[in-house]
Amino acid sequence: MSESRPQAVSFGARPAATTLRDLVALTKPRITLMVVLTAAGGAWLAPGATQVLGRTLLALAALALTVGSANALNCWLERDVDGRMERTARRPLPSGRLAPGPALAFSVLLGLVAVPVLVFAVNALTGLLAALALLVYVFVYTPMKQLGPAALLVGAVVGAMPPLLGWTAVTGSIDAPGLVLFGVLFLWQLPHFIAIATFRRDEYARAGLRVLPVVRGERAAWRHAALWAVLLLPVSLLLGPLGVAGWAYVAVAAVMGALYLAVTLAAAGGADRWARRVFITSLVYLPVVFATLILDAA
Repeated sequence: MSESRPQAVSFGARPAATTLRDLVALTKPRITLMVVLTAAGGAWLAPGATQVLGRTLLALAALALTVGSANALNCWLERDVDGRMERTARRPLPSGRLAPGPALAFSVLLGLVAVPVLVFAVNALTGLLAALALLVYVFVYTPMKQLGPAALLVGAVVGAMPPLLGWTAVTGSIDAPGLVLFGVLFLWQLPHFIAIATFRRDEYARAGLRVLPVVRGERAAWRHAALWAVLLLPVSLLLGPLGVAGWAYVAVAAVMGALYLAVTLAAAGGADRWARRVFITSLVYLPVVFATLILDAA
């Protein structure tokens, strides 16, 4: 007997406000907000940011639409996978609150609006990088998650783009500070997502997602997380010598990087406890380091 699926609800059968709320939910607003904030940080740190404030705000709005498009397309592609996972089964598509067709149209429309705005109203470099990130996230990273753990690196590359995009939106060029900002976010993400995959490994396995702890085991997950946390510490400190921030940032980044590393290395207590400690520490690390960076550069 085939598995029954929720009946999708048409637009005409429900209030417009409810449909709009579900469409917005496809964009994963909390993730989109975090992306916009890190992009804004990259823009603020770029030289000449205050001289192009209008262009910067337009770039951030268009980047929000780009990220929303990527997230919504991800929801559309993974609607069956989401239906097999407890934490995602209530999303608009797997729950049947939205039909796939309108959700796809909405997702594509966001990208079709956002990318041309970035290319023609901000600068071509930012638009092309944003378009590349969107395409890689949707058409490379999303299907790779069902093939093997290498998807983690691809997803981290895309996830690290926002501060670099904020930088290029202001400068129109890829410079060393922008690349270091990219590197900090790239390296921060890897232990963060390895931790999530570890304490949710059974759920990911049932959904057919071949994340690192599922494919190679908890010990391999710990080793990989520790490696990236080791690299994060020196990379984050480079923003001091590059003149992006002062010694207050360097001191805070050193302390927070050492804390993140120590928690990641401390494997005692079992895989789940370790993973939750790393996850919580990662959530503290990023806002503290970025807030200090912004304040110290002001």
